[in-house]
This record gives sequence, structure tokens and C-alpha cells, in this order.
Amino acid sequence: MVKQKYTREEALAFHLEPTPGKFEITATVPMTTQRDLSLAYSPGVAVPCLEIAANPETAYDYTNKGNLVAVISNGTAVLGLGNLGALGSKPVMEGKAVLFKRFADVNSIDIELDTEDPDAFCNAVRLMGPTFGGINLEDIKAPECFIIEQRLKEEMDIPVFHDDQHGTAVICAAGLINALHISGKKIENCKIVLNGAGAAGIACLELVKSMGAKHENCIMCDTKGVIYQGRTEGMNQWKSAHAVKTEARSLEEAMKGADVFLGVSAKGAVTQDMVASMADDPVIFAMANPDPEITPEEAHEVRADAIVATGRSDYPNQVNNVLGFPYLFRGALDIHARAINDEMKIACAEALAELAREDVPDEVAMAYGRNLSFGRDYIIPTPFDPRLIHRIPPAVARAGMDTGAARRPIIDMDAYEASLKARMDPTSNILRGINARARAAQARMIFAEGDDPRVLRAAVMYQRNGLGKALVVGRQDDVRTKLEAAGMGDAVRELEIVNAANTRHLPAYKEFLYDRLQRKGHDRQDIHRLATRDRHVFAALMLAHGHGDGLITGATRKSAHVMELINHVFDADAQHGAVGVTALLHKGRIVMISDTLVHEWPDEEDLATIAERSADVARHLGLEPRVAFVSFSTFGYPVSERAEKMHKAPKVLDRRGVSFEYEGEMTVDVALNTRSQENYPFSRLTGPANILVVPARHSASISTKLMQEMAGATVIGPILAGIGESIQICSSVSTANDILNMAVLAACKVG
Repeated sequence: MVKQKYTREEALAFHLEPTPGKFEITATVPMTTQRDLSLAYSPGVAVPCLEIAANPETAYDYTNKGNLVAVISNGTAVLGLGNLGALGSKPVMEGKAVLFKRFADVNSIDIELDTEDPDAFCNAVRLMGPTFGGINLEDIKAPECFIIEQRLKEEMDIPVFHDDQHGTAVICAAGLINALHISGKKIENCKIVLNGAGAAGIACLELVKSMGAKHENCIMCDTKGVIYQGRTEGMNQWKSAHAVKTEARSLEEAMKGADVFLGVSAKGAVTQDMVASMADDPVIFAMANPDPEITPEEAHEVRADAIVATGRSDYPNQVNNVLGFPYLFRGALDIHARAINDEMKIACAEALAELAREDVPDEVAMAYGRNLSFGRDYIIPTPFDPRLIHRIPPAVARAGMDTGAARRPIIDMDAYEASLKARMDPTSNILRGINARARAAQARMIFAEGDDPRVLRAAVMYQRNGLGKALVVGRQDDVRTKLEAAGMGDAVRELEIVNAANTRHLPAYKEFLYDRLQRKGHDRQDIHRLATRDRHVFAALMLAHGHGDGLITGATRKSAHVMELINHVFDADAQHGAVGVTALLHKGRIVMISDTLVHEWPDEEDLATIAERSADVARHLGLEPRVAFVSFSTFGYPVSERAEKMHKAPKVLDRRGVSFEYEGEMTVDVALNTRSQENYPFSRLTGPANILVVPARHSASISTKLMQEMAGATVIGPILAGIGESIQICSSVSTANDILNMAVLAACKVG
């Protein structure tokens, strides 16, 4: 797997642009008229206030409490960085808040408390209790984290969960269930060794004991060795609870004959000799971050039968907390839970383990670029498995209901699972999937406009994200100067900078171009100027000769002009079936509009071709195409000469016998709104359209730009389809990230 890199400047820019931080608050109710304001605030707000005062449970009905979690820290143990203080921890807590939203649609806000006093911390959190449906404690150092969590669990009537402890424990337990399933061992018979007696280590051991591991079979170690009965040095009440009678005094001695090793300690803590001394089919969870106690390669060198997991994404079997905390809280919030208890955590672990034993959906395997099936290298689901959202929370909710933790039990579990599926934004899986496919493709991407800082930043990101090789068309000195100005001067050594002066292929390029253009009014001098002075033409010639796998251009010139230049090298025009498809991503929906680039005023045959090309793009993105030919009329009314071709286009597709859904003509609301579609039961569309074929390029342009400016839709494209080569033309207002997205599409050969 290609290792991804990022610079200090990139990380800072990510948190600075487009606005400082990682999330914002938006209203879920209308706030436009005086009546809206009167209902949202005074005097209308008095009504729910009185209801809640009379019956506190109704706060879950009339406020956001039931879907709001606080991520709270004092910054005393931030990642692996130590005590950065409350303010220094804020970027991490913001990040945790957006993970809640991304993976489980849980609204979350970060709170940083400027105190290291456990009493002051607990008092502050307890007093905020009415606001939230749950509390996620984060990055608090041991042993204070134990004191704080225990006290808050006793004093508050909402779930309090320290993810550094229990999140790691839950995922570790899920992996352990499956590892023991493969090795044919029972947890109650296993000798388990834990190294690292901090918050996560102690929580891991407590949870596996709750699942059946015997106290006397579990040996805990810290930096001073085995925690045995009678030891006094470096002890506290939490370590003492796990002290056992044993002659072993070192990790090396403890590991002899062990079935399971759980590591939340430090790089290199485990040697190959220790692994060799373990029992048959040893289970090794080396979870130290960023570097494990022993790497999978080192472990497998001495024990081919070992089952190994780490905390890293570039090895199989990643123990990743994001598999746990979003779904634990989702299930707990949905039953208005009083707490997250051990039974709910075990239910989460068992549901994760069960999911890993099932067949993996094709889109997950495609996104990871490899086949995934239950076995030694796949004992834990991947974080982006779309089934997690509707499989894990119901298991957590059931356990909460069975153990009396639920204030409001879920009656219809099938309906609940369906509602969970509807919560997730399908666009995120699509974008992640194409990024994974691009990383697997390792395409040599030609960035034509090396004189533009945005393009250069995108090229650097393309390469540093492990997507492939970036080939930049530009002058060495100019590229260096612009990268230095952008704070990325070191990147000039990483990029391959190409131009007419340093390529040995120029004679072949010019001969190819002359053959194409000699009967179109171009002499050899014209050809020389085009090939040597125009970066768009030069880059297209590189692609035509196989000296790159994809081409990104258009950031510095109008798309019509760029298309004209590309057509010197390729047949990228309406006559040859080229089409521009723009994808709009908005509020969890993805809709494509065509043609936004090539056809000025298409007839019905052109419109049918546009639909076919758009369907190809949709399938490349992982969507099942549903095409609507849109107009201002629906199925022939009102009658208009302008709408006639939209009425005829589906009949052209009838003749062609295509394999996707299509219908028309219709207005946009009928195409996109299921309630409007109910008025036309004869329609061939089985759901909202995801491809809108519009009457002309001007209507396409108006539609996409209106959605972008007024609705804030994310625009990807236009995606150039139907020319046999992977060329993507950016908008002249593209950001570096927009250009990178187009490069990802080009690498996947979308279109």
C-alpha cells in the first residue's frame, strides 16, 4: 500500500479553508418571516418550555438533546502528543465531533475545559448535563480519567463514555471474538497477556473478563513488568484489581505459552523471540500508535500461524475506534439511554464480529482495491462498510432495552433499521470509493497548467496522497518559485516537470499534429507553435502518445477555449459523441446534469447519446442510472415546439434498447420528488432520477451554477465522457481541492 504524506502547510490549510475549523451550525427550521421567529423564539417558544418543565422526558421530542453528544476534554493526553492543554486539544475534539456526524449522523459539539482538577472537571460536565443526550470524554490522562468517568457515570442520567478506554476495548473485543473463532479456542481457556496498564489497557482487560476470560488467566504488564499480587512499586487501585498470582516478572516470561497478546504500549515492546514462545495460533493485537509493538511482518517471520491486528490503516485488521463510538452512541441515543453499560459494549463487539464473518459487499471490496473475506487478514470490518450504520446501533439498542438502560424502547426494530439506512449520506461512500479506485490505479496524471499555484498544489496533493505520479507541464524555475510561495518548496523534487524543451518526443508530437491539422489550414510553423507554446495542446499530445494516463486542464482558461485546443489532438466534439456531465452533491443526494460542456442545442438523437454517456458515468461512480429528460412540460403538456425533442428522446432510447431506466419529458420536480411522481403511476422510473438530461447547454449551465451559488451544492465536473481518453476539464474558479477531485475522476477513467 502506498504511504500517504502531508506537509505542515497542507494540514494547516485544511483547517483554515474555506472557514476556520471543521464544522458549523445550521438551522433545521425556517427562519425567514416574523412568524418563523415568533415560533422559534418569543413568544412561541414558551409552549415547549412549559411542556418540558412539566415532563422532562419531552425534551427529547422538542429539542435536539436526543441527537446531541458533547466531546469533552481538558487536553491532558492529546493523541500521542501529551499535555497540550484545553485549547491545544480543540482541533482533535472538533475532529471527533465531525466523525460522529460522518459515520452515524450524530450531532456533536466539542467542549474544552481549562482545568486539571477532577472535581472542577466533573462539576462543569455535570452542570451541562441537561443540554446533551450523551457525553464522550476524550484525551484525559490516567489515572484522572478513571476518577472522572466513574464519578460522572454515578452523577449523570445520560451515557458517559471515555472513548480512549472503552472504544479501543470494544473493537479489540470484536477482533478477539473472531480471532478465537478462527483458532478454535474458547476465551475462558485462553492465557491472555496485556502490555500497557493505562486507560485503554485496563478497559480492554476488564471487557474481555466481562466476556468470559478468567481473572487468573490474564496477566497485565506495565513498564516495570508483570503486575503480580504483592507488588507495591508503581501501583494504583486500578492496576491492583488485575494483579494475579504468578511467578512471571517480565513481559518476556509472561508471553511463554500465551494464547493472546494485547498491546497498548510502545513501539518495539514485543520481540520475535516472545512471539515464538507463544501457544499455537497466537493472537497478537499490537495496537500501539503510530507504530505497533511488533509489525505483522516481524510476527509472521517467526509464526506463520499468528493472527495479527494493529492500530494502523496500512495493515490488515485495523483496530479503529471509529467502528465503535459513533454506533454505540447512535444506539444509546435512540433509546434515550441512561448509560452505556457493559452489555451494550459487548453487544457492539459481537455485532461487529458477526458482520466481519459475512460476505463483504462489492462496493467495499472495490473501494479497498482487494477482495475481503473472513479469515486471518480480515477479522474486523472496515470503517467504511455501509452496513455498520444499520447493523451495530440496533444491537446496542436491544442490549440497552434488555438491561433496563432505555427510557424509550424501540417498538418496531425493522422500521428503526430502515430509518438508520436513510440517515447516511450516499455521496460520501461514492467519493471514498473513487478515491480508493484511483489509489489502486496509480495513474500518471498530466497537469497541463503548471503555471498556476492551484494546479501545483493539486499535483502535489495527488502524489502525496499516494494516488500516482504527477506530471506537471511547466518551466522548472517557475514551478519552483510558485511552490515556494505556497510554502511547498520541498515538493519540486517530487514532481516530474515536463515541457517542450526537455522532452525527446517533440518531433513525434509535431508529426502527429501535422497529420491531423494539415487539411484544416495549419502549416508546419503553426504546428510548431501549437506543440511548443500551448500547454493544453502539449499535454494532450503527451496523453495521445501514452506518456500519461490522464489529463487535467481548464483551470486557467474558459472551458470552450480548452475544448477547442483539445480537439486539435482528439475528437472531443458533439459530432463524435463527446458529452459533459456535471455531478451535483447536495444534502446527501447526487444528481448529474448533462450536457454541460459540448452540445449547444442537441436534437433527440444527441439527447439519447447524452443519456447513454451519462449512464456510463453514473455506473462508474457506483450509481444505478435513472435518467429524466427534463423540460417545462410533463408528458406532453403544455404542448410546445421547444419541448418536442425531449418528448422524442426516450423513443430513440427505446429503439436503441439500452439497459437503464429513463423517462420524459417531465419537469424537474416530477423527476426528483417521489410525491410528485405518484401522480404519474405509468412512469418507468422506479425512484427519483439521478441524471437530468436538459434541453441545451445554456439550461445546463444555468442549473448547475444556480445550485452552486444559491444552494451551496458541491459541483464535480463537467466530467468529459465518450472520447476514449481520460481528460477532465476543471472550472476556472476551481480550488486546489476541486482540481484534485477531477484528477481522481481521471485516474478512475470515469467517463
